[in-house]
Amino acid sequence: MRGGAKVLIEKHRHEGIFIAKGKDDALVTRNLDPGHAVYGEKRISVDEKKEGLDVKVEYRVWNPFRSKIAAAIVGGVENIHVKPGSKLLYLGAASGTTVSHCSDLVGPEGCVYAVEFSHRSGRDLINMAKRRTNVIPIVEDARYPLKYRMLVGMVDTIFADVAQPDQARIVGHNAQYFLKNGGHFVISIKANCIDSTAPAEAVFASEIKKLQTMDFKPIEYVTLEPFERDHAVVVGTYRPAKDGKEAKAGEKTEKKEKPKPADSD
Repeated sequence: MRGGAKVLIEKHRHEGIFIAKGKDDALVTRNLDPGHAVYGEKRISVDEKKEGLDVKVEYRVWNPFRSKIAAAIVGGVENIHVKPGSKLLYLGAASGTTVSHCSDLVGPEGCVYAVEFSHRSGRDLINMAKRRTNVIPIVEDARYPLKYRMLVGMVDTIFADVAQPDQARIVGHNAQYFLKNGGHFVISIKANCIDSTAPAEAVFASEIKKLQTMDFKPIEYVTLEPFERDHAVVVGTYRPAKDGKEAKAGEKTEKKEKPKPADSD
């Protein structure tokens, strides 16, 4: 996909993410490894002015049908807490499709610790990380964070997409070791994986309640239709400070939580 005069790049309200405005608008991230695609995605090269000089900048199209985070962004999530300079623990990294975009987002100052259990996907993840020095691939079971405790430092955010019935417990266990107090979590919930007999809304509500028992404070949730069926992304804070400022912030979030499905039990 050629850029140039036909495509205009605009900043998205989420820091580090951009919108390519052309024939079709697309969500894009600035390529940390120019000249290379990770999974065959479209790349857009645009001339930008930097210190009076024309510089070619490459962007990669982020397809919401292939990434839960991208789907949540297009779905209007308030904050994904992945931005330039942040440290991210990514559970359920698979082949590294979304991890590569998170790598673009956090930039050279940030870091993505990508945990994947499958050795087959792990191979692809390791190959992707060879070209992206801010990605640390870890082929391990996210149920046992002690196995990789020597590789992972304290992080600002945990993103989880492990599609397991005990996903909330897995995230809570990892947060105890690696997520700083006042840090954030972003969890993709697949209703069928947790309880295929219950309605999706009821599953989301019960998962949110489970998270609340583990020092997590869910702030918002967004369903991923039409990109993913019966999926939702829940975003919130871990062990928030209990000062006055936080209380005020909490009052605001309560207002925003009115449509939350927890009340529909």
